[in-house]
Amino acid sequence: MASHRHSGPSRYKVGTMAEKFDCHYCRDPLQGKKYVEKDGHHCCLKCFDKFCANTCVECRKPIGADSKEVHYKNRYWHDTCFRCAKCLHPLANETFMSKDNKILCNKCTTKEDSPKCKGCFKPIVAGDQNVEYKGIVWHKDCFTCSNCKQVIGSGSFFPKGEDFYCMTCHESKFAKHCVKCNKAITSGGITYQDQPWHAECFVCVTCSKKLAGQRFTAVEDQYYCVDCYKNFVAKKCAGCKNPITGFGKGSSVVAYEGQSWHDYCFHCKKCSMNLANKRFVFHQEQVYCPDCAKKL
Repeated sequence: MASHRHSGPSRYKVGTMAEKFDCHYCRDPLQGKKYVEKDGHHCCLKCFDKFCANTCVECRKPIGADSKEVHYKNRYWHDTCFRCAKCLHPLANETFMSKDNKILCNKCTTKEDSPKCKGCFKPIVAGDQNVEYKGIVWHKDCFTCSNCKQVIGSGSFFPKGEDFYCMTCHESKFAKHCVKCNKAITSGGITYQDQPWHAECFVCVTCSKKLAGQRFTAVEDQYYCVDCYKNFVAKKCAGCKNPITGFGKGSSVVAYEGQSWHDYCFHCKKCSMNLANKRFVFHQEQVYCPDCAKKL
């Protein structure tokens, strides 16, 4: 709030004595001399400075009767000593602000009250472009990457403790890189066998269908959706001729002499007894139980 002060010798009268009066303090005659009348008493200028004058809070010297005086809240200054505590601009004839017992001009008051830039520690005043994050403020050009020192300004950034990184530096220092395309995974992504992937990179090698959240089969570091695995990779059952996928019913497989069967398809050619986990006889590409094999 702007403040005002009183100046000049308004508390006492200064003049030249025409009558016969003596100084109230030293008793010297005042006729024909300059004097000061204060509180009903007359005194010479020397005694006024010694006994009555106020002390300037700035220079600590008496404010003589011939000096212009500024007083504010029971404090006194020579008018030439009444200056801004920051820039020393004279304020005897201007409005001013009082803050924390300091006298400030309006311009310096604005700087005092303005938030300080975290980068350069100078005030951010009205009109300055700035960046704010969690109550901390920077000039736009002072908001820089902790790694490459380039100005981030109003661009995207990543906080890391008390540091801030541009996208490029964050990716190179902290982001995981997809095992397929080797580019940084900035958000999302999936992990399979402790390896990171972009969701759009983790796809079926045959039809490119995304496999995240879907059933799939890995064969020699190649990944297949269920349909492609059935059609292009899975072995065919020697019994029913359908693919052996390893999913659901028939996940167990019987393999013999280069051929494979679903466990529920591995049965005797003659009596249809299921022979999975049992003794069997393999004759002319066919499977028989031991009893039926004796009758061949």
